[in-house]
Amino acid sequence: MKKIVVAFMVLVSFIYAKSIDFQYANSYKMRKFPANGEYILSYNNVLSKVKNSVVNISIQKNIKINQTISQFFNDPFFKQFFGNKLPQQIPQERVQRALGSGVIVSEDGYIITNNHVIDGADKITVTIPGDKKEYEAKLIGRDAKSDIAVIKIEKKDLIPVEFFDSDRVKVGDVVFAIGNPFGVGETVTHGIVSAVGRNSMGIEEYENFIQTDAPINPGNSGGALLNSSGELIGINTAIVTRSGSSAGIGFAIPSNMVRSIAKQLIEKGVYKRGYLGVSITDVSSDMSSFYGGKFGALVTSVGKDTPAKKVGLKRGDLIIAVDGKKVDSASALKNLIGTYQPGATVTLTFIRDKATKQLKVKLASYDNAPLQTDSAQVTYKGMSVEPLTATKKSQMGISTDIQGVVVTDIKPKSPAYEEGILKGDIIIQIEDKEIKSLNDFKKAIKSKAKKRVWIYRQGAIFAVVL
Repeated sequence: MKKIVVAFMVLVSFIYAKSIDFQYANSYKMRKFPANGEYILSYNNVLSKVKNSVVNISIQKNIKINQTISQFFNDPFFKQFFGNKLPQQIPQERVQRALGSGVIVSEDGYIITNNHVIDGADKITVTIPGDKKEYEAKLIGRDAKSDIAVIKIEKKDLIPVEFFDSDRVKVGDVVFAIGNPFGVGETVTHGIVSAVGRNSMGIEEYENFIQTDAPINPGNSGGALLNSSGELIGINTAIVTRSGSSAGIGFAIPSNMVRSIAKQLIEKGVYKRGYLGVSITDVSSDMSSFYGGKFGALVTSVGKDTPAKKVGLKRGDLIIAVDGKKVDSASALKNLIGTYQPGATVTLTFIRDKATKQLKVKLASYDNAPLQTDSAQVTYKGMSVEPLTATKKSQMGISTDIQGVVVTDIKPKSPAYEEGILKGDIIIQIEDKEIKSLNDFKKAIKSKAKKRVWIYRQGAIFAVVL
């Protein structure tokens, strides 16, 4: 009887069992060896052409710091002589040095690097591989929003790098990163393109990164990312790491973006972006169903007296292309509009009421954009501040209880710079007014009188006068 029950159960299991057919590769594929011992695989011939096109950059900053006087001077013995007239802080100056890399782009000395490499530098020095001489460089222009800067040295007959069309870069392409990691000197590392079009990383305001697993370390910033033909496809700018060294996740600014911004910095000293005047967001899968399964940049609001308002864009419009170039996300639209100059006329393709429409719009200047929402940026005494969002708090590793505005840029030699304010500082109070939003900050700085500005930095709170 037991045998019958067991047999019945086995039969039932076969009847109701699920089956799956896996896809198998051809097991008869032959291995092809790239070398048979008769020759050595090498990219030396390619790299030899560009090794002198990537330079080492060292910078020097003179930083003013306020050192608090020791509690020793609070002793009553000293107070009977000095009363309460002892200064609470002693201004001091120290020299800070840093290293980076750069890429030669002209025979007469123009060099592209990262803005963060030369930001706030009082002196920039360049050394060229194979040349023991040090060249003092002049800052030509910089764009903090994309982290690109151009410097120049007085030297002729240099070897400029050749640019490759970064729109043609593919995942899996072999790449080389050249730079000066940890200050050890010119170094070449090797990898592949891991991804293209990386954005929303929270590294820069304008992001369209090429991701690579080629080891990139501190000091590589501003160096070259090259394809296997030795052509520039990007400028190395950032890594994701917990240790401070390469973890196989590096990012480079694509060469097309680099070329566009650097050209204007060289010609005009500044980079100006076009401005559309809309607030936008990404589209979820559910939301996409209302637009025929299309993705793009969804308009959530249209600013008053903006180019978008003038041509009739509305909340709910889904922008899917600019001048025929596909837009599949909010970041893509932001980056694309940012490549146009103020005054340029572009054709927007968008979906409204399930119909595809087009409009021509003349872009305004991003620098003249009205401050309509709390997502804008305000400049005061040489420092630029932005809202301290939950995302920024997470990126900076600070408590969610901290409120204020965050310093995103400091102009060299400005009052804020002279007072020792740093990028990343959080302004929490001005005079007796607590700062909880950008509007609070704007109200607090209205008067022209000097003000006490309270700053939160790495767990400490201090005040300066601006």
